[in-house]
Amino acid sequence: MFNPKRLALARMRRRMTGKALADAAKITPDTLSRVEKGRRPPDDGTVDKLANALRYPAEFFFGEDPADIDADGVSFRSFSKMSAQEKYAAQSAGQLGVQLAAWAEHRFNIPDPDLPDLSYQNDPEKAAVEARQYWGIGERPIGNMIGFLESKGVRILSLSEDTANVNAFSFWRDGKPYIFLNNFKSAESSIFDSAHELGHLLIHCKGDLRGDRLLEREADGFAGAFLMPANDVRASVDRPVTSEIVIRAKAKWRVSAFALLHRLWRMKIIATEHQYRSLCIDLSRRGYRSAEPNGVEREISTVWKQVFSALWSEKVTKDDVARELNIPIDELEGLVANMTSTGERPLKRTLSAV
Repeated sequence: MFNPKRLALARMRRRMTGKALADAAKITPDTLSRVEKGRRPPDDGTVDKLANALRYPAEFFFGEDPADIDADGVSFRSFSKMSAQEKYAAQSAGQLGVQLAAWAEHRFNIPDPDLPDLSYQNDPEKAAVEARQYWGIGERPIGNMIGFLESKGVRILSLSEDTANVNAFSFWRDGKPYIFLNNFKSAESSIFDSAHELGHLLIHCKGDLRGDRLLEREADGFAGAFLMPANDVRASVDRPVTSEIVIRAKAKWRVSAFALLHRLWRMKIIATEHQYRSLCIDLSRRGYRSAEPNGVEREISTVWKQVFSALWSEKVTKDDVARELNIPIDELEGLVANMTSTGERPLKRTLSAV
């Protein structure tokens, strides 16, 4: 049977209003409204018109209900800047990402979640220390944040939205943690975003995450402390702090110049507000406000790299996977954009690829 929830998902992914879709499909807005609300099943001709207008396979609309994601439990970075259209499009990407992750889990050995529940902890600095203790990683820098999170069972996917308002988001579903990262930002910013979302998953895993500024500050505090442990920072950064020292030192923790600068300010290694503001101005003048000159290499997903390497060894392409999932190839590509390459030893298989 035709599933109106899938029609709504595809429309939101394409960021189309009901009127825009009706016009593109050459049907009346009233007809579209009745179809999307489940009041009237469409005939084959209407389905084809909708599929063409949305650039989705017609088969997509006849699947099971999309993955249900609790909107109140989704952490959105830069929530206050998002339009409703951007929010719904990102949530719909999350639903498709859950579908893709479930498909992979049935065919490969994906690590089970191994995350501590730190919802009792109201101090982000202490929460970061406890997380590192739980995983036994001491105070050493994390060489590949995405790979580390995946080894702990976090499902990492891309969020290829053409907007600067949706940086990243995360949520729990069926006991599994998900993080979606927008890949338009610098590699350093994406690393910090992944740690920020980890903070939400660990500290705010049982709460309502609808854009609370305090929760965002807590997640930022967790990210800074988790990526740049206090003792390691004190031992590694020379004093007095200069822009050259910040630029040189930031590579150790694979963070942006401003992320390290803010950490030094929070730790009182930078003693005065005047010094902090002067360094902010100087780093901005050097081009570090909107970019990271000579930045680190972008991290890639260990899991998705190995999944698609294994599939390719059996001559299974991304187009084949998209057809099996009945989703457009551009949606599949968007979910793993900038996250894969070839040459890695494949994961152990559990079922045939397709």
